[in-house]
Amino acid sequence: MKKAHLITMGGLLFCLAANAQTDTTIVQSTSPDTIRVGSIIIIKHGNDEKDASYTNEKRHNNYVHYKSSRWKNNLSTNWLIVDLGFVNHDDKTNYASAEAQNFVHGQTIGHPADKNDFAVKTGSFNFNLWLFIQRMSLVDRVVNLKYGIGIELYKFYYKSDIRYIEGADAYVEKQGINFTCNKLAIDYVTVPLMININPNGRHGKDGLNISFGASASYLYGARNKQRSDDFGKQKFSGDFNLERWKLAYVGELGLGPVKLYGSYAITPMHQFGVDQHPYTVGIRFSSW
Repeated sequence: MKKAHLITMGGLLFCLAANAQTDTTIVQSTSPDTIRVGSIIIIKHGNDEKDASYTNEKRHNNYVHYKSSRWKNNLSTNWLIVDLGFVNHDDKTNYASAEAQNFVHGQTIGHPADKNDFAVKTGSFNFNLWLFIQRMSLVDRVVNLKYGIGIELYKFYYKSDIRYIEGADAYVEKQGINFTCNKLAIDYVTVPLMININPNGRHGKDGLNISFGASASYLYGARNKQRSDDFGKQKFSGDFNLERWKLAYVGELGLGPVKLYGSYAITPMHQFGVDQHPYTVGIRFSSW
């Protein structure tokens, strides 16, 4: 009997001792950033939302930087480009028409108005100053869009003695004076838009490249300057029956550092009387 009691009491003491010990399988937290599972300590991040926000912000900044770099690589700007070339006009006037004959005054019998009245000297020239021209890549820098803004100056030196007369019905008059210089200066503000083909675009600016397109111009000034032994220097300003707007085909041909340009006016130079279309060809001084 005593033996049975001793066994029972020993079992109770063993259970109490077992319950009094720490259960090593219980998860305990020693700090906000650690978890203890038995003898194993697990370290966790203190602020998962903050870390996720940082990761998203870094990913966004990298994306913005990539887009910005890609945009800069696809867009280049050239400042202050200069053109210098020759100018003439394609005279399509029907001088047998009454309109053409009425536009030129001071005619004599046997000497009606004709194409020779508007013949220009070889020294007539065109000067252009482009404030900027931008080139935007459309296809891998090989096919590009070029556009800009600048001023075009046309200087026509006439061989004849005509003078532009300003008025409500502007006209041209034969003066019968031996001019040593008879110049018509026309100034435009111009915006060109061209497609540029540059086969070597990915490897540099050397090699062949071609641009072609159109331009729109607005007339902002015109002057007829003359010089003679009888009257000295004279200058007349006005619109002179010139078209305010000019549309033209434009083109550029480049081979390394050498650049050539050209243009041909789609619209006539005058509003009525004569049908003349200016054209130019010359050298373009540009870094690309």
